[in-house]
Amino acid sequence: MKTLRFHFRTATLALSAAGLFAWQAMAIPVIEPDQASPIVLTASDCYAIGQQVAQQNGGTLAKASASTRGGQPVCVIVVLVPGKDGQRPRRSEIVVPQN
Repeated sequence: MKTLRFHFRTATLALSAAGLFAWQAMAIPVIEPDQASPIVLTASDCYAIGQQVAQQNGGTLAKASASTRGGQPVCVIVVLVPGKDGQRPRRSEIVVPQN
């Protein structure tokens, strides 16, 4: 019984190793497109804009998301501004053009 387990384990390891080597041999090289990518990353831009808006308002950035309003790309920024005399922070939503 022990020899059967040993042979089964050895065969499994050998097949796994062969599969790994075959996968690496068949890997397709990545081809770069000639044109610029049509995907525009806006989340990081809105996050950076949100950091600036939060700093200007003296609060902390809670949320920054990209949106379209009136056909124009905008960033919707949510800033938590500290309350006065130990009160709860105020939630302030600011819409900023993405340009």
